[in-house]
Amino acid sequence: MRIGIDLGGTKIEGIALAGGGHAVAGQRVPTPRDDYDATIRAVVGLVEGLEASAGERGTVGVGMPGAVSPATGLVKNANSVWLNGRPLQQDLERTIGRPVRLANDANCFALSEASDGAGAGADVVFGVIVGTGTGGGVVVRGCVLTGPNAVAGEWGHNPLPWATGDELPGAECYCGRRGCIETFLSGPGLARDHARVTGEPVSSEVVVARAAGGDSAAESTLRRYETRMARALASIINVLDPDVIVLGGGLSNVTRLYANVPHAWGAWVFSDRVDTKLVPPRHGDASGVRGAAWLWPSREPI
Repeated sequence: MRIGIDLGGTKIEGIALAGGGHAVAGQRVPTPRDDYDATIRAVVGLVEGLEASAGERGTVGVGMPGAVSPATGLVKNANSVWLNGRPLQQDLERTIGRPVRLANDANCFALSEASDGAGAGADVVFGVIVGTGTGGGVVVRGCVLTGPNAVAGEWGHNPLPWATGDELPGAECYCGRRGCIETFLSGPGLARDHARVTGEPVSSEVVVARAAGGDSAAESTLRRYETRMARALASIINVLDPDVIVLGGGLSNVTRLYANVPHAWGAWVFSDRVDTKLVPPRHGDASGVRGAAWLWPSREPI
């Protein structure tokens, strides 16, 4: 049995998977924000609860914001800032009493969809998170690609490619730079762009709903968003050339993206045609926690 934990900023979700990927137990609890010790206790409590429900002991994988630094063994780059600089893996292993595998939450999403989701059977899968933030993960032949700096797939903190004059220098990003892809393609980024043009501060969900209802200003905002996503993903295709790109996060529910973005990205892809597929996730919001469970496959990550 594999246990997966998705350590999010507002909730911590756990799942227990049987050998074939069938869920046999699931639980979730609120995240104890800004309290590291309570976060450790919450994760341990979920593991214990899942094992009690399933009636057996399992391997433990944890999907988390940020990454574990190869240099220090401490958490870095987490927007759940109370985790940064902490020995999360060591503390979990000591408390749970067994090895624990940790991975970035976007890597877990990509692994889930590559293992038995929308990218199953593909050699190279790029998993995209477009929600509160913008992240990504790379899976090659069933293995997560992390890289020597543990930042593989972090496309959200590259600058928006082929930026136009009105997109420069771009909004400030929490990483300390300006004009990152995340500032354009996240949900807050879409809402900020709409407010910039219309003067109306509404959520990305409202923009999407208004566009579907025929509102011309919201429609223009979504068209700008689609063009920016096409440029951003074209840069990924030019470097990685994935078989499949799977969208996750709240904006993955915008169905028009799956037709409009591939229709546009050919203008920036360095090829005479583009065979890469853009698809919605098969497991939806459960992909992150399922991917955490799949951190214990038959092969080690690259």
